[in-house]
Amino acid sequence: MVNVRLLFKWASFCLGLALCQARTISDEEVVRVHGSVLLIDTHNDIPSRTVDGYDIGSRDNKETMTDIARMRAGGMGAQFFAVYVSKDFVKENRSAHRTLEMIDSVRHDIIDRYPGTFQFALSANDIELAHRNGKIAALMGIEGGHAIEDSLRLLRDYYILGVRYMTLTHKNTNNWADSSGDIDAVDVSHHGGLTLLGKQIVREMNRLGMIVDVSHVADRTFWDVIQTSTAPPIASHSSCRALVEAPRNMTDEMIAALARKGGVIQINVFCGFLSKDSYNYDKLHPTQEGQRSAMPRATLADVVAHVDHAVKIGGIDAVGLGSDFDGITCSPAGLDDVSKWPNLTRALLEKGYSAADIQKVYGGNILRVMRTVEAESRRLSQDKSN
Repeated sequence: MVNVRLLFKWASFCLGLALCQARTISDEEVVRVHGSVLLIDTHNDIPSRTVDGYDIGSRDNKETMTDIARMRAGGMGAQFFAVYVSKDFVKENRSAHRTLEMIDSVRHDIIDRYPGTFQFALSANDIELAHRNGKIAALMGIEGGHAIEDSLRLLRDYYILGVRYMTLTHKNTNNWADSSGDIDAVDVSHHGGLTLLGKQIVREMNRLGMIVDVSHVADRTFWDVIQTSTAPPIASHSSCRALVEAPRNMTDEMIAALARKGGVIQINVFCGFLSKDSYNYDKLHPTQEGQRSAMPRATLADVVAHVDHAVKIGGIDAVGLGSDFDGITCSPAGLDDVSKWPNLTRALLEKGYSAADIQKVYGGNILRVMRTVEAESRRLSQDKSN
């Protein structure tokens, strides 16, 4: 007579053993898969340091998360450098001045200073060309819509200078879009999302071929963007609110809507957006800009959890990476800086993601968005000329 209980236990053991064996990923497979991707990070704040003299070619700088040697070690193919403009420049009416300084720092202190490493890119094709040339494609995205000083003319000038996305707000509500960062401030005049000017700015970004970035915006601003934009937006550095209730993270409804629009949520690796413990600590012990936090660190597993959740909600075509390195005060253990991307590759393989899945998340999805935005720009420009 067959011992059913023993047979069940044996089958369970074998299944568990098989699963464990399936999760064992060799170093060779990690190298192979990681080497097959075109890794594009849509948000890195190192220009906020290069503008003050930091040398991105320096080595062994423990105060930063980014330098050339570590970018090469991480297998990076393209980097959107953040043209971050603090809200403090609004008070001095110097937002445009600061924006031009930051653009110059990317162009002069990073790209021109190290032409053997970086290749300036303006399009999806440029990124792929740089990759074929063995260089890291360097792109720019403005962080903080106040940078345009409410001027479509400045918006167009920034595009000519090479800016390919703009985050509509930073932590501050500007004159035409509400931010998630001051939603509870009693002295802020809220617009209920985008104003008429804000919608005009989004439409002009569509015409130019500049990606609309909804990271940092208030929820109502997000929904106005979904209704207004004729091209897919992105969230250049945001994570999932279902896992951590940070206002900067996106709800499931927002992720699903972004996916339906053809956009991508680029997962942010700030501990406070990845881990509930880190987020709660950050609320109680906020750090000053540029300081490292003593908050409990998130883990690589937390990063994978946010990728996995976003994939379940929006699909594999709607997820990417936007680290926020050198703009964050705490990075996860195992994904400490730009050199550690292969660790994420291993973790995703262990989770069951295929090489093709990882290729999409690491760069294929944002390349598709860029091409769609570029095509929509051509269509709108053609319609205007007819």
